[in-house]
Amino acid sequence: MSISEAAPHAPPPTNLRATLRRESLLAIPVATCAAFLSFGPSILSDLSQPAKLGFVFLWLFGVILVSSLGVVRHAEHLAQLMGEPYGTLILTLAVTAIEVMSISAIMLHGANNPTLVRDTLLSVIMIVLNGMVGLSLLLGALRRREQNYNLQGANAYLGVIIPLAVLTLIMPNYTTTTAGPTLSNAQEHFLSLMAAALYATFLTAQTGRHRGYFTGPDQEERHGKVAPMGSRSIAFHAAMLGAFMLPVVYLAEQLAHPVDYLIETMGAPSTLGGVTIAALVATPEAIGATAAAVRNQMQRSINIFLGSVLSTIGLTVPAMLVVSHWTGRTMVLGVEHADFVMLLLTLGVSIVTFASGRTNILQGIVHLLLFLAFVLLIFQG
Repeated sequence: MSISEAAPHAPPPTNLRATLRRESLLAIPVATCAAFLSFGPSILSDLSQPAKLGFVFLWLFGVILVSSLGVVRHAEHLAQLMGEPYGTLILTLAVTAIEVMSISAIMLHGANNPTLVRDTLLSVIMIVLNGMVGLSLLLGALRRREQNYNLQGANAYLGVIIPLAVLTLIMPNYTTTTAGPTLSNAQEHFLSLMAAALYATFLTAQTGRHRGYFTGPDQEERHGKVAPMGSRSIAFHAAMLGAFMLPVVYLAEQLAHPVDYLIETMGAPSTLGGVTIAALVATPEAIGATAAAVRNQMQRSINIFLGSVLSTIGLTVPAMLVVSHWTGRTMVLGVEHADFVMLLLTLGVSIVTFASGRTNILQGIVHLLLFLAFVLLIFQG
């Protein structure tokens, strides 16, 4: 395919009024930030009232989700304008940035929560590789019976995800240099460098010599490069992506107040903080991946959900290890008990699911049932 053929079509013209109407959702996180800047202490006081606690939690969670959806929407426009795999790369990097900011905000607020990063990583893996994959495969199969994807691309993702997941979440249980499921400073430094190096190597392959591994059939690829209605310039969507992301930094810090109260005062499961962050960062990508599967763009769906897991481990772990050393807070990475079994089972089933180049309804149902088992074990582990 020539360069001229691969270039995306020019975006259709749009008027200012339509653009302002589409971007009006930005007013919600901006207004919420203003409200907490002005009245934050009174809003967050006396969270012992269940009604107020629930209202504040749902308010902040919903507004951060609105901001995240705005980020994903503009990342989707960039994806269509720039073509794969660069567009999906922008999406995963933007969502990873939201995740790192949210973890840092909750980690630095209140009592030390050494398992927050571990719980978030495990929750992302469970939500994405079971919930998101299951829903995408199920809905895609209901519409198309079977869907095809590039087997080499899926294998490339799993070939990096599996060693990173094992070395990050399982190996700390078996090292003897330090007590408990933790790593020594030297081991943490090596893990950070290895995760960053593996992710950088993967990006080099994805955007360079093996770019074809991550694109679907020619017909699907051409369809994916047509700019959607309402697209403007790359600079505009990049600026709006940043505008929707900025409120997340401040609002995530405010969300830490009700989350900490639920865990430390009301005795909620300690994994709630990690599950909350994982749900925030995974929901926008789940919408994009599911919509792509329904449109018979299974390759794009796979790029989104496997890319999400890879970027979460490859980028979040090094970033959070830096934050941990900088703040002097201990970080426990090794998963234990039922979580250990669920992680191994999920990785094993994922290998089987992405071993044929075709998807079907049975695979979707299996992954969804594993996700339901994970949710049950949060409260009955």
